[in-house]
Amino acid sequence: MSRIGKLPISIPDGVTITVDSDAITVKGPKGELKQFTMAGVDVVVENDKVIVKRVSDEWEHRSKHGLMRTLVANMIEGVTKGFEKQLQITGVGFRVNLAGTTLKLSLGFSHEVEYKLPEGIQAKIEQLTITISGIDKQLVGQVAAEIRAFKKPEPYKGKGIAYVGERILRKSGKSGKE
Repeated sequence: MSRIGKLPISIPDGVTITVDSDAITVKGPKGELKQFTMAGVDVVVENDKVIVKRVSDEWEHRSKHGLMRTLVANMIEGVTKGFEKQLQITGVGFRVNLAGTTLKLSLGFSHEVEYKLPEGIQAKIEQLTITISGIDKQLVGQVAAEIRAFKKPEPYKGKGIAYVGERILRKSGKSGKE
């Protein structure tokens, strides 16, 4: 039995879960999320708890069991609390501005990089820290990864865009210099 998949998920107040034959819909105070169901995995709502069960012990069903439970738990957490990722910009002359739903990044290129935020994602800028927030954990992580990919932190001076708390392995530079 999957250690993660067998754990029931408690449903907080203000959250409604609808299970159809092909999708699960979670509505809460922050919004609504929808996830398709996987073959071989049944999702049941009983007594303010969500229970994920698998049909058989085949390897395909076992592999989807814990994943489906985690996806439902993330949807419940997203519509109640939301998710956020923080990015730190490091470098001389690097700047970031928010114009509507477009991030404008000056990262030392000959041009300014513009990134249009997808629907359901908000960005907040405090000096050189970008906070990406939303109710969909997967979309928040994807947007943060796409912004970081514009200028990954380099190992010599650490210039670039990194997650807050990310450890950047630094190199010493030329062999004569320490």
